[in-house]
Amino acid sequence: MVDIDVRYRLRRITAPANHVADGLASVGRHVTFYCKTIASMPFALVHYRKHVLAQISEVSFGTNSILSGGGTIGIVFAMSLAAAMMLGVETQRGLELVGMTTMSGMLSAIANTRELAPVVVAIALAAKVGTGFTAQVGAMRISDEIDALDSMAIRSIPFLAGTRVLAAMVCVIPIYMIGLLASYLSTRLVLVTWGGASAGTYDYYFHLALAPEDLLYSALKAVVFAAVVSLVHCAYGYYAHGGPSGVGQAAGRALRTAILAIGILDVLLTFALWGLVPEIPGLGI
Repeated sequence: MVDIDVRYRLRRITAPANHVADGLASVGRHVTFYCKTIASMPFALVHYRKHVLAQISEVSFGTNSILSGGGTIGIVFAMSLAAAMMLGVETQRGLELVGMTTMSGMLSAIANTRELAPVVVAIALAAKVGTGFTAQVGAMRISDEIDALDSMAIRSIPFLAGTRVLAAMVCVIPIYMIGLLASYLSTRLVLVTWGGASAGTYDYYFHLALAPEDLLYSALKAVVFAAVVSLVHCAYGYYAHGGPSGVGQAAGRALRTAILAIGILDVLLTFALWGLVPEIPGLGI
């Protein structure tokens, strides 16, 4: 009886350390998976081209896209419209307080390009495409299909993860461009058509503040976000366990991790690409 009590107390004392060790082991497993996936992408592009093309079609339009709302493209378009409308409303209110409503075009060009459009695309990919990746790969894991691939000498990481990461990185560019266009149109609609701002003044400051480098850096952010989202969701699906409920839990954890990673990377990439004190093109400030 004494031995049982001692073992129970030791287990309680060592439980926090065990949790930390398990967490570090999980982080190491995921980082190893990310490195293997990135290294295997050239192999996947050469040997699994048809699978990459199939994934691109699935990511962009989805299955029965007309019935399901246009796939990822439709979702990004709708989310960009809604987010940019709120940006236009708050921009109008904020600039009216300081008497600088003529600068609304400048804020639209900077905020939509540098922050709003890449983040909206990334969140849409995580919510729709990423969770699908986790469910698909996780279902294969719990049904022993991944082990079957390995037994047939098919490299599971390039076939399952490398192809999906490539597909997400390729198709995120047109999806991002559609979302960015929707953001521009929505913000202009709110500020000029509904808010009564001068169309000429808005367009002048918009084009003055919009630089080609901003568009390039913004697209780069979208590609990085797509790669990170795909890696995170594929990793959680690849290491899923516990049956169907375990796959569902893995999808939830992957979504939380992906959104957190998007937020952290957005700050880091903004500082890295535009600096701690960003400049406004055309205005010299």
